[in-house]
Amino acid sequence: MANFKLFGGTDPGDVAGPDSVAVIGLGRFGRALALELMAHGTEVLGVDRDESVVQSLNGRLTHVAAADVTSEEAMRQLAVDEFDHVVVAIASNLEASILTTSLMLQFKIPELWAKAVSEPHRAILEQLGVRHIVFPEQDMGRRVAHMVRGSLQDYILIDEDYALAKTTPHQGILGRELGVLDVRRRHGVTITAVKHAQGGWEPATAQTVLAADDIILVSGPAKKTEGFRRIR
Repeated sequence: MANFKLFGGTDPGDVAGPDSVAVIGLGRFGRALALELMAHGTEVLGVDRDESVVQSLNGRLTHVAAADVTSEEAMRQLAVDEFDHVVVAIASNLEASILTTSLMLQFKIPELWAKAVSEPHRAILEQLGVRHIVFPEQDMGRRVAHMVRGSLQDYILIDEDYALAKTTPHQGILGRELGVLDVRRRHGVTITAVKHAQGGWEPATAQTVLAADDIILVSGPAKKTEGFRRIR
């Protein structure tokens, strides 16, 4: 039998449903991810080599286990191979990250996510065939840089050259229907939603008229989306 210690619940196999998630590696990122999933009603199996880390999450996740995450035997005994969603959130040990990710690919996990800590690490994960790669530090750095430079309230890079930004409308698009302004043709972006000062979010239409204290969601090519707020 593999050497592991299980805390909380009984059999992890009972958790391995279509909507449950196994999070391997419970450092800052993995811990935050697992707790956020739990807060939204998702059952979570958390696995880490460090027993003290695992004990600190006992009772906060559906199941937590201290185990060698690179061991096929241990992962099978913890029913990780039965999960549809697995996140490899290991950051401190590159070798463990690669070996564990390879093991998950061997298990043919339908939805596998892996954290990268550097560009070479990302390249290796891509070569292994991981479709979903998370680079939290770099992604957040890019996001904040765009927000600081572009006077945006929020910024998400959807793809390499496509973004979604949360901002306020500039003077040139106030007080007239969006259909008349033809924002997409003139500026190369689309205003997709608006939140008026005294209301909630609603889809933007050709009849929408914006006020200075509105908040809008703008989508389009990254550079045009970032620069839209600065247009006068």
